[in-house]
Amino acid sequence: MHNLSLLENIAATLSLAFLGGLFVQRIGLPTIVGYLLVGVVIGPFTPGYFADAETINQLAELGIVFLMFGVGLHFSFADLWKVRDIAIVGTLGQMLTMLALGFGLSQYWGWTPISGLVLGLVLSIASTIVMLRGFMDRGWLNTPDGQVAVGWRVMEDIATVLMIMIMPNLADTGKPVDWHTLGLALLSALGFLVLMLFVGKRFIPWLLLRVAHTRSRELFILAVLAISLGIALGASQLFGVSLALGAFVAGAVVSESPLSHRIASDLLPFREAFSVLFFVSIGMLLDPGFLLEHLEPVLILTSLVVFGKFIVSGLWVLPFPRPASTALVVAAGSCQIGEFSFILDQTGLRLGFLNEGQHSTILAAALLSIIVNPLMLHAVDPLQRSLRAIRPLWRWLNRHGSTQTPVEDSVADHVVVVGYGRVGSHIVDVMGELGIPYLVIDSRIHRIERLSKRGVPTLLGDTANSDVLLHAALDRARLLVITLPEEAATQLTVAAAGDIAPDLPIIARAATRAGVKRLSELGAQLVIHPELEGSLQVVRHTLLQLGFPLHEVRRYADTVRREHYDALVKAQGEHALLRDLLDAHELIDIAWRKIPLDSSIAGQTVGEAAFRARTGATLVAIKRKNELLVNPSTHTQLLPGDRIGLLGNPEQVETLERLLAVPNAGEG
Repeated sequence: MHNLSLLENIAATLSLAFLGGLFVQRIGLPTIVGYLLVGVVIGPFTPGYFADAETINQLAELGIVFLMFGVGLHFSFADLWKVRDIAIVGTLGQMLTMLALGFGLSQYWGWTPISGLVLGLVLSIASTIVMLRGFMDRGWLNTPDGQVAVGWRVMEDIATVLMIMIMPNLADTGKPVDWHTLGLALLSALGFLVLMLFVGKRFIPWLLLRVAHTRSRELFILAVLAISLGIALGASQLFGVSLALGAFVAGAVVSESPLSHRIASDLLPFREAFSVLFFVSIGMLLDPGFLLEHLEPVLILTSLVVFGKFIVSGLWVLPFPRPASTALVVAAGSCQIGEFSFILDQTGLRLGFLNEGQHSTILAAALLSIIVNPLMLHAVDPLQRSLRAIRPLWRWLNRHGSTQTPVEDSVADHVVVVGYGRVGSHIVDVMGELGIPYLVIDSRIHRIERLSKRGVPTLLGDTANSDVLLHAALDRARLLVITLPEEAATQLTVAAAGDIAPDLPIIARAATRAGVKRLSELGAQLVIHPELEGSLQVVRHTLLQLGFPLHEVRRYADTVRREHYDALVKAQGEHALLRDLLDAHELIDIAWRKIPLDSSIAGQTVGEAAFRARTGATLVAIKRKNELLVNPSTHTQLLPGDRIGLLGNPEQVETLERLLAVPNAGEG
């Protein structure tokens, strides 16, 4: 036994969690499974090293706070309102049905009524994190079916918060429920909500905006952490509500800030790190020996979670005017239990509603349901095809019609644009003007919603960390353009696209010179380095203003691009060409002269002016406002104010100046 210090506990736990998450992700399972298994490995029920459970549990409390704060931060009454009919009634119906089934199973097993109630509540809630990740991988999140499933999860999240708040007031099961105490607890919670909605909703966004004006990222992150932790702790100490509820409400209030997306981005590392510790702490409570000894009840409960919830959720969708695909998607997203079920389970264990055996049974079933869930998501399409084959049944199931065509079936011969930032949005605008079909992939929900309202084909997801590219119809696309600012994400996207569609041309954006070489090696046909392109534009305009020939300036720029994009360390050709360009300018007199307003040349064509015949100099270009005409034709008209560039010796240039000075005979 090793008594690890706090730092050693954190280092060992996070390191092992990383390895466990990486391993299960490689075999196609959610990373949460790896974290739970690591908890089992370092827990007290397995031999070898084990972490200090009390220390990990205390750190896991931070995971709960940040997890619930993040849920509140993404909570939207507007999204819920769009699918209010099915989300409210359907979700409550499904939860009550699963509550009854779970309670009935517990009584068959001989559990106490209060433990059966906890089991039913745990079974009624699915994992938001597992569902969202699975939907992003399959490109379902921004579809009508996916929106219903998200609304379903939002209602479950709200119900979970209420359950967590009420459960401590039911702890004394030997006596009748003290409705007076429960009423005071509800009033106290209501007071907290009113305070946050009317005071916090105005003060906190204002405060965050003021902090943002300091332009200090450090202060801004500290402000977010102080708000999330401070409100959660204050809600618990002053109003008697749970840390989870306090954090959820804090997140919902902060979501009103125009900086909510930045807040979510800054909070993400803390949420992910401490959430990992939360899942590890859950896994530490699982006894593998108990699992083997009670394999039958664990498998029965897992079957109820996976198949029972699939059937119940799907049936509760059917009465509403939605297509059959909605029922299948919602059902597949519901057939597991996860993080919020763990919170309820932990609360029940702490309050004495569950014993260790019951807790271990629930935990084992939850772990197995998360492992199986990806398979259920993959089964949706084959199941739908099988149901279509039974035509009378399918006509009844799909009596309300079909949803919109899946994105991958609605596009062809298109350009796939990954990243809708400043560069990506400009490319999309150009594609729209030219009438070229395109598909946009982005990980920001507000960008996807804005594009979807315009009828633009979109997919919501992170191309560097999901399978969303599989649904972009890359095999039928004309081009893939990756505008992501993060070079690592771009490299992962290029590699994934190369595996899916090896012959698809790829244009990628590189942040560094080394990235140019790496992206080219991964299969990108054209790599753009914005910093280099910007510097070349500056050099180009500088040389043109100094009178250098356009074709020589272009040749210099092309050489620079070729040498930089070939990732050559030596750039001798670039410097040699620049020297040649300067030498040529010194040897050949490129004269730029302005045509006076009253010149006899004004209004004539190049052919009529006959510069070479009259002066010996050769006209090579015309500068007209911001336009540069190179090698103009004999039919090009010369206008007053034009700057003409000619090649010639000093005598020829002097003759040209005299010709330009001749006044127009038509002028008075």
